[in-house]
Amino acid sequence: MFKRRVIFALPCAAVVLMALDAKGADAPNLGRVATSDEIARRDLIVSPDGENLPAGSGSVADGAMVYAEKCAACHGANGAGGPMDRLSGGIGTIGSDDPIKTVASYWPYATTLFDYVRRAMPANAPQSLSNDEVYAVTAYLLSIDGIVDGDAVMNADSLPGVEMPNRDGFIPWSPDLER
Repeated sequence: MFKRRVIFALPCAAVVLMALDAKGADAPNLGRVATSDEIARRDLIVSPDGENLPAGSGSVADGAMVYAEKCAACHGANGAGGPMDRLSGGIGTIGSDDPIKTVASYWPYATTLFDYVRRAMPANAPQSLSNDEVYAVTAYLLSIDGIVDGDAVMNADSLPGVEMPNRDGFIPWSPDLER
């Protein structure tokens, strides 16, 4: 029985492959090559050291206004939590029996916060915030837990220098990387 199935399956597979090859030659020309501008809009990853941070800046005060308008409905006042994740508090709880994982308590780099907000927030309109708004929201969130002062302004120069409370809580993935 097994030999008959193999003998039957081989010619069927060959016919299918020939049909696909012939169909591919007559296939419609779907899609196009992406433009450099389209590629740049999707190449948004910011490194922990700040590489690829865009131009722009934002203050804590401006961030409070952007947060109230575009973030608080999901994350609550002052990042204390709402229908979506809590963003503030929890510093010093990671090693406890009941860790509270927030931006301030868990994330090792402030640039990661900028990167995530820029690419994914707000959830109902990702990538809709301007770079200035993302810097401002980042400054505001960092100020809630006292990581930066209330008069701080974040930009490509200042953001990589922010020391997060859990910066040394991670082991580098490569022994060549410095902390």
